[in-house]
Amino acid sequence: MQNGLVIRSTGSWYEIRNTDGHIFQGRLKGKFKLKGLKVTNPIAVGDRVVFDVEDEAENTAIITDILPRDNYIIRQSVHKTAHGHILAANIDQAVLLATLAMPRTSAGFIDRFLVSAESFRIPTTIVFNKIDILNDEGLAFQQEIIDLYERIGYNCLSTSATEGVGVEAFRELLDQKVTLVAGHSGVGKSSLVNAIAPNLNLRTNEVSSFANKGVHTTTFAEMFELSPNTFIIDTPGIKELGLMDTSKTEIGHYFPEMRDRLNQCRFNNCLHINEPGCAIKEAVAEEEIAESRYMSYLSMIEGGDNRR
Repeated sequence: MQNGLVIRSTGSWYEIRNTDGHIFQGRLKGKFKLKGLKVTNPIAVGDRVVFDVEDEAENTAIITDILPRDNYIIRQSVHKTAHGHILAANIDQAVLLATLAMPRTSAGFIDRFLVSAESFRIPTTIVFNKIDILNDEGLAFQQEIIDLYERIGYNCLSTSATEGVGVEAFRELLDQKVTLVAGHSGVGKSSLVNAIAPNLNLRTNEVSSFANKGVHTTTFAEMFELSPNTFIIDTPGIKELGLMDTSKTEIGHYFPEMRDRLNQCRFNNCLHINEPGCAIKEAVAEEEIAESRYMSYLSMIEGGDNRR
């Protein structure tokens, strides 16, 4: 029996790194169900597992147990809507890469990711990449968005992987932590990681100008060690992010600016839609809560699409 860390998942096989740094190809023994959690991937990158070596010459192993998780980020499965797909487990922080053009990241997508992270109190930084392709008007608009998120307590960073802007700050952000790096395809995740760790040589693809959407380059989640005790988990580009296991009454708790006002509504089960005496709707009318955030909240309550 050995303990190990899952550093790559390809669906049925998992790369496990033991305490000596040795890598095994592991698989699950039979059917493995997590109590109370319907997921398409019972094991995620970042999971700590117990395994038996099956064949020393072939470096294969059988995973016998998953150790309790500190946290995880989950999204609705694209193929099985009643199931979730775990992006990563046991992380210190998340970095959401966003771009205002080529491709555009919607406010709805950003807000859904933040809610997913908030549900486990995972600190998140929003990194706005590709600032080199924005004109003055675009940069001013981006600053407005950054001001909005910083006002409610989120750390934001502007970067250009191609021009080297903000790359050092990005490197410092990751230092001595396990970080999930996520975003749409084409936002420049691989380029930005390559800028701070060229030895990884992650594959990059151009954004398809025909559809202004990224081309998937990462097909499986994978953990990389940038330096001792500094790890990133690179994830496949996320098209949409359906929320999992979140009741309508909980969603407001995961918006920091709403959480501060939840006990001020007349009704303690207020959903902030059309109830009288709602402190949240009042704050939106007074422009104390951004309308874009409130619209994202309503979209999540309705369970609507998040790609707007």
